[in-house]
Amino acid sequence: MPYDNESPQSGESRPTVRRRSGRSSLAVAGAALVSAALAGWLVWQGMSGPDDGIPPAAAAAGATSGASPTASSNASTAPTPSGPESSAPNPPDAPTTPDAPNGPNGPLAGKVVVIDPGHNPHNRDHTTEINKPVNIGTTSKECDTTGTATNAGYAEAAFTLDVSHRLRSLLRELGATVVLTHDNDRPYGPCVDERARIGNKAKADAVISVHADGSAPGNRGFHVILPASVKDGAADTTAIVGPSRRLGEHIVGNFVRETGSAPANYLGGGTGLDVRKDLGGLNLSQVPKVFIECGNMRDSHDAALLTDADWRQSAAQGMADGIMGFLTR
Repeated sequence: MPYDNESPQSGESRPTVRRRSGRSSLAVAGAALVSAALAGWLVWQGMSGPDDGIPPAAAAAGATSGASPTASSNASTAPTPSGPESSAPNPPDAPTTPDAPNGPNGPLAGKVVVIDPGHNPHNRDHTTEINKPVNIGTTSKECDTTGTATNAGYAEAAFTLDVSHRLRSLLRELGATVVLTHDNDRPYGPCVDERARIGNKAKADAVISVHADGSAPGNRGFHVILPASVKDGAADTTAIVGPSRRLGEHIVGNFVRETGSAPANYLGGGTGLDVRKDLGGLNLSQVPKVFIECGNMRDSHDAALLTDADWRQSAAQGMADGIMGFLTR
């Protein structure tokens, strides 16, 4: 699959997007994705305020799923192969103009946020290196993986970098000091244990690892992965389970509002939250941290969103708003 940075193949349909208060969000054409779960969420949100986090579980979203949480966790950990090589180019990256300096008086002044763009566009060229096992506390896992891709060839690693750049710009405008675990400047990786160490060394106030899922077609929506309570070997998440959940709840609520996307219909019971103990990036973290799977690259509807630059900007805005809500309450 290609990893260049041109426009996506026209074979993937485009959703119509809307602008809201200068921000890009999903428009009427994306409304079909917003199930009864989202409608219920919006009612809850209207009563609770803009930053109160995640609503009660939306049972309607979970009821549409035929996949079990266990199956979904496997899909997230080892995404389905991306299929034959495609000539489809990637959508354009976020603007490459330098980010504005950190705002000294912004609401996140003095806060450190680490963004972890999932995978690496060059991992596919270094399979020997990324398959080497590393200790994640509870067990050993491969250093890293190649990630998944849309059927037209848009790579998860390209998506995660693009969204991470957009998120970095937004957080810097709010005054945060932002660290990326990598910026397409390494031959592969970092390995999952090193990704955790980068957040720990930075003494981050919040860490978010940006991903997109590789589940079965028909599985739609986003979800945020929280660390389980783990105390084994080098892993001890005791101190971060609570704050990581609060971070995740803030992100879910704001992600729904900014993108119009519903929580995943294949896990989490419509809450948009999943808890896992098999991810080294969470197990080895000593600071509040979550993963976000922004959508399912193997579903054509979600793929059309993930390859749309306006939707990706809305996704970054939802993450930034969620992080700000967590750090300012």
